[in-house]
Amino acid sequence: MTRSLQKTSPVLDGADSVVVLDFETTGLSPTQGDRAIEIGAVLIEHGQITDRFQQLMNPGFRISGFIENYTGITQEMLESAPPCEEVMAQFADFIGDHNLVAHNASFDRRFLDAELGFIQRDYGGGFACSMLIARRLYQEAPSHKLGVLVDYKNIPNDGVFHRALADSEMTARLWLLMLEDIKEQYSIAPVSFGLMQEVSQKPKASVARFLRAQA
Repeated sequence: MTRSLQKTSPVLDGADSVVVLDFETTGLSPTQGDRAIEIGAVLIEHGQITDRFQQLMNPGFRISGFIENYTGITQEMLESAPPCEEVMAQFADFIGDHNLVAHNASFDRRFLDAELGFIQRDYGGGFACSMLIARRLYQEAPSHKLGVLVDYKNIPNDGVFHRALADSEMTARLWLLMLEDIKEQYSIAPVSFGLMQEVSQKPKASVARFLRAQA
């Protein structure tokens, strides 16, 4: 199932009301049999984090030592976790019709679509990529990896990365900061989710001109 980044929820179009999510997985591609092993997400409503979702999930097979070392999630932890299908049903309820945000969204979107597909669930909102937007707003940053951007923008953090809730929290803070920077630099208020999606697709050289035209 392929989704357009340009789809948006007609009800919840404000960029300050979204679900920011992050998956930890057994590998890089659900088409190669990889599954989700953890989902973390935060709900932002009118610029404030109002709810959180975090759950390990058992993929039904042993994970690699590399994934254990990379994420800190062990096979023992997963053996006592509920199955993916149970967790994803709960997460689909958490998402509702909110628009969605992830850092490197193409990765998380593939796993979200695959895992929801297994239980024949869907979601009504659109998707935006905070990494693509950061590449256009913060072109002088040394890198656009989440950890680098957190340091570059002096976002408070506890130094924990590659766990789903921690990464979604950091992405949420980055997302809100990008909204504030657009408001302050370009006098755009409110910032719509559709505008953020458009920014993510613009050539870097034309982003400033595009945003000035929206004021």
